[in-house]
Amino acid sequence: MRRISGLIALLLVGALSACASHPPGYSAWMANAPRYPGLSCAPFARSLSGIALTGDAADWWGEAAGRYARDHRPMVGSVLVFRRSSRLPSGHVSVVSRVLAPRQIQVIQANWEPEVLDVDQLIVDVSPTNDWSEVRVWYPPINQIGSSVYATYGFVLPDRPASHEMLAGASRRAALYATGG
Repeated sequence: MRRISGLIALLLVGALSACASHPPGYSAWMANAPRYPGLSCAPFARSLSGIALTGDAADWWGEAAGRYARDHRPMVGSVLVFRRSSRLPSGHVSVVSRVLAPRQIQVIQANWEPEVLDVDQLIVDVSPTNDWSEVRVWYPPINQIGSSVYATYGFVLPDRPASHEMLAGASRRAALYATGG
């Protein structure tokens, strides 16, 4: 009986450690990802987009009211504002770099993975009414779209139009500026 309970405990520890482990390829991906110590999404998005909002990322939607146009359709250079959640306690913001299809965009974003800058990362609208209120995000460590669904407010539109080339070309400089580098 003692031997069986020990075996069960060993299996339980193994199962729990497997739950906490990272997906295959995660370590290699993290080892090769450029790091920007202190990088966070809101200062980066402000620097790259020119949208002069401050505070937590989730507050950008309310802060934009009366200052910037807001929409539920993406455009290049706009900022997608994620709502607060248990996974995103301050929300999240990312800058649209390409509109691929009515329900697919690519973004440039900071800190989806800690201190990492992602360029042209896929986000898919999975909302039932096609209004970008729920999205799934590409997860680089596993090289596929993530399974989690994130609630969003919509898009804050910049004062000036942007192009993919302009945003991609300025992304590393914006990351350095956002970190004080």
